[in-house]
Amino acid sequence: MKQEETTTLVLDVKDPQNRKEAIATAAAILQKGGLVAFPTETVYGLGANALNEKAVKSIFAAKGRPADNPLIVHISDREEVLPLVSSFSMTARLLAEKFWPGPLTMVLPVSDAVPKIVTAGLDTVGIRLPANDYARELISAAGVPVAAPSANVSGSPSPTSAEHVYHDLAGKIDLILDGGSCEVGVESTVLDLVGPVPVVLRPGGTPAEDLLRYLPDLVVPGLDVAEVEGIPRAPGMKYRHYAPQARLLLVAGAPEKVAATIRKEIASWQARGSKVAVLASRENAA
Repeated sequence: MKQEETTTLVLDVKDPQNRKEAIATAAAILQKGGLVAFPTETVYGLGANALNEKAVKSIFAAKGRPADNPLIVHISDREEVLPLVSSFSMTARLLAEKFWPGPLTMVLPVSDAVPKIVTAGLDTVGIRLPANDYARELISAAGVPVAAPSANVSGSPSPTSAEHVYHDLAGKIDLILDGGSCEVGVESTVLDLVGPVPVVLRPGGTPAEDLLRYLPDLVVPGLDVAEVEGIPRAPGMKYRHYAPQARLLLVAGAPEKVAATIRKEIASWQARGSKVAVLASRENAA
């Protein structure tokens, strides 16, 4: 069934004069079961009341997200994790003290308070306390935990600005809080603390090297998306991710030859009317 189009409001939360009102408006939408895109330090999230099954379903509809892809639940204070999990180990407490607020999601045993749609039916849930002030203020004002994947159409690059969100989701969600560009630009590290040893399920904004200081037995496996079968334990493990809709050309070799080849390719594609973006090291960019 085709999703009914919604008028998407954009509010600038950066302006001190508008901040309180913008947060209050967004919080009210979440309380009523609506969808709000909001900034975090990693990427923009698409939030709904994590305890409202109907609201969470609308996240999947807006994004075109597979139902077997679990969501991360965001909180505004460390203590808010307790009702959402059936146990909170000493290791989890230590990591919360060291890395929360911040770009670390911990996968923990889920409590009965969290709807199955959030966890894709798993007995675990990913919890994160974002470092972004706007995000924490919004969650606190709403008074509910917020389930939030990245605020983009599934399979597209994750958004780091309100403009990116609007491009993908205008007409599909209720409100976008414009908090400027995200600082980190990649999603949170997802750490599984349920098994016999801690395992990084998804690399992200918290480096594994930092985690190793507190988790000497940490496992950081290499993972091919094609290898994951069944329900993934964390977002980003099974489905196409960070995938621009553009042709990608990888140039390798001696620096002087690489630079010359890149310049040649840029000229060739621009002559055909194409837009070209280049990701390069400092030595090649010069």
